[in-house]
Amino acid sequence: MDPEIAALAGTAGTTLVTLLATDTWHSVRDGLVTLWQRARPDRAPAVAAELDAARAEVLTAQAIGDRDTEAEVGAEWQGRIRRLLSAHPELVDDLRTLLNEVAPDSAAVPVVTQHATASGQARVYQAGRDMRLGPQ
Repeated sequence: MDPEIAALAGTAGTTLVTLLATDTWHSVRDGLVTLWQRARPDRAPAVAAELDAARAEVLTAQAIGDRDTEAEVGAEWQGRIRRLLSAHPELVDDLRTLLNEVAPDSAAVPVVTQHATASGQARVYQAGRDMRLGPQ
């Protein structure tokens, strides 16, 4: 998997969930639907409906303080966007432009490279972003 695509998809998934409850939501939704329309026109209407359902799910989760659901929705869309970009890398610049328009701070996607070696009974914990250890 291309690390740049994975990082961009991760940023897009996080940005999507962050902006679901804002005035920017319609721009994000329309931009993502446009990406699907260009790559998979047959799926674009379903993606629009799925984005609307994701918004409703996140708004409900936020109302009851359910951070896990927010994270799950973000991860789900991260995967969908990563698969779209992997199949259609020509959309990478378009997604980057969309992210820059709706959330200028998110467009600078850092590429994280990690290497670890463990031996014996050692454990290695790595995260490119948030990490939670222990009971939640």
